[in-house]
Amino acid sequence: MAWIKMIEPEAAEGELKEEYDQALARAGKVFNILKIQSLNPRTLRASMKLYWATMHAPSGLTRGERELLATVVSWANHCFY
Repeated sequence: MAWIKMIEPEAAEGELKEEYDQALARAGKVFNILKIQSLNPRTLRASMKLYWATMHAPSGLTRGERELLATVVSWANHCFY
């Protein structure tokens, strides 16, 4: 299994703390998928912008359909987070 250094929420500062605070407001926790990007907060911010554009922007798919596709792709990739 791979190991990636992660900064935990209690140690976050500056831009990273801002991103973590937003994650806490959205979900009540900071998921590992965000923490693995913690060494580069600018990349984390860009990743979240891509996620929001993909999942919330106008589309021919409903939000539920997009979530279902994401779940199936994660399952197919053996990605269990």
